[in-house]
Amino acid sequence: MARHWIHAPRSEGEASRQAHADFPESGPYEREMSKEGFFGPAAFLHHRRPPTAWVKFEGPLQPRAFDLARLNRAEEIAWDSPVVLHNKSCEIRFWKLDRPMENLVRNGDGDQLLFIHQGAGSLFCDFGHLEYEAGDYIVLPRATMWRLTPSEPTAVLMVEASNTHYTLPDKGLMGPHAIFDPAMFDVPAMDDAFLAQVNDEDHEWTVHVKKRGATSRITYGHNPLDAVGWHGELHPVRINVRHIRPLMSHRYHVPPSAHTTFVSDRFVVCTFAPRPFETDPGALKVPFFHNNNDYDEVLFYHAGDFFSRDNIDAGMMTFHPAGFTHGPHPKALKSMMKQTKEATDEYAVMIDTRDPLDVGDHAASVENTDYVNSWKPKEAAE
Repeated sequence: MARHWIHAPRSEGEASRQAHADFPESGPYEREMSKEGFFGPAAFLHHRRPPTAWVKFEGPLQPRAFDLARLNRAEEIAWDSPVVLHNKSCEIRFWKLDRPMENLVRNGDGDQLLFIHQGAGSLFCDFGHLEYEAGDYIVLPRATMWRLTPSEPTAVLMVEASNTHYTLPDKGLMGPHAIFDPAMFDVPAMDDAFLAQVNDEDHEWTVHVKKRGATSRITYGHNPLDAVGWHGELHPVRINVRHIRPLMSHRYHVPPSAHTTFVSDRFVVCTFAPRPFETDPGALKVPFFHNNNDYDEVLFYHAGDFFSRDNIDAGMMTFHPAGFTHGPHPKALKSMMKQTKEATDEYAVMIDTRDPLDVGDHAASVENTDYVNSWKPKEAAE
């Protein structure tokens, strides 16, 4: 059913006519308040001071940050890795692996997305063999059997689409080949490496199957990855972040939703990749202040210079609950209208969930509890 939003478009006081550009001098800090993430009706309010210039913040709405790189234990079985954030539609884990898996895993709860934060090696699955490296997204359809054999110690951000699927976003006027062409997807091959591992009969093989949060173990006297061929349109795919060509506008700071990479029923996965800064003198050149009232926002920092955040390093994750007003840190605001560099230099994975997320115990153990204070004005922080 089409939505008929309640609205009577107006402009009151001093305000710009164009969102994210040409701010009034009396209110240089714009804050977006919107429905349905960045897809619904919105209001743009202009403030004299940054909307994040609080001196005290208490309660469950406060933002959180986790240094996932400090989760040092390596696990052979993916389902033994710590759950960082979760709800009924999405489960986010951070998994480290430093040796070849001697058994297999299978997710019966939903499609599995692997984002390779560090490392390199091989993935073997029902459909064949894929090499992987840092920056790879690998989408595994539900019930795919698979294992990794690292050639370098590997760290993986795992995002499960619980009881549902991953699809591609509607790219609208840009057409289906914008941002990345589906022709860039790589597919497993039944190559020599796959055929060689099929003949590995040195031990029994156990498949660790995750279903409804519990693990079942199915043991074989042979390697069950012994298919001799396949055909069809359901299979794993891989694409690296360096092959993503972000949507850009030199006159307008596009919202995060423009960088959507994968879509599930109740959340989206977006990729921030290097892009030129806006060059129009009146255009905002940092993320705009906003409170995303309908989605929890999660950002995993993969590599580069995270220009809008202070004291954030690769391997860290931030969590902003729905309704939390946020935007650039004070240091980034100094370059709000004029940047010293020509382009961004960052790779990050964003996960926006329609349902509230709960924090896992392991994530809480590596939390930076001072993160909420990182927006404080300098004089208030001292």
